[in-house]
Amino acid sequence: MTLKIIVPPHPVIAHWLSMLRNETTPSAIYSTGLEQLGKWLTYEAIREWLPNRKEEIKTTHCKTEGFVIESRVPLLAIPNLPGGLTLWQGGRDLLPNAILCLSGVPKEIESNAGIVIYLDQISTGEILMKTIKDLKKQHIEGKRIRIICAIASSKGLKLLGEAFSDLTIYAACIDPELKDDGSISPGIGNPEQRINTIITR
Repeated sequence: MTLKIIVPPHPVIAHWLSMLRNETTPSAIYSTGLEQLGKWLTYEAIREWLPNRKEEIKTTHCKTEGFVIESRVPLLAIPNLPGGLTLWQGGRDLLPNAILCLSGVPKEIESNAGIVIYLDQISTGEILMKTIKDLKKQHIEGKRIRIICAIASSKGLKLLGEAFSDLTIYAACIDPELKDDGSISPGIGNPEQRINTIITR
């Protein structure tokens, strides 16, 4: 198996990524950009992953076959704070039944649960690797996990792939350079600083 990284070629995703990259983008718009990326990347990530079932539906004219989301399958959303939480705020409308796990990986996870991890960026990959290790301790397979991030560095993805080859990651972009201080270039700046005025009100 190899690490699967998907960068959806969607103009709305590209637009909001550009808003995050621009150093003059105000905090409020930056926060909105993260939310919008969370929404559209979540949409792409669950397209063929979210459990659903066929169900007979009675219309005003006849009976027909439809599909409904399988609500009996638990979903967990694990955001890395603070940027990951802002991404989740954009994605939560698509996952209304998901349980938000603000304290990281729960000590007990149901055997059929799906997990969506939100983090603003994958730089060295160390933060995400810790979360994945905690999930692996509970025997959670990669096919039950979806990872959503605004951007990822090539180096971080390489290290992740060497450690965990069964993951699927959705990102707005893969950036080529990782600076000595761990920041990504071109990057989106430091989300914690850029949305600080929003999250501390």
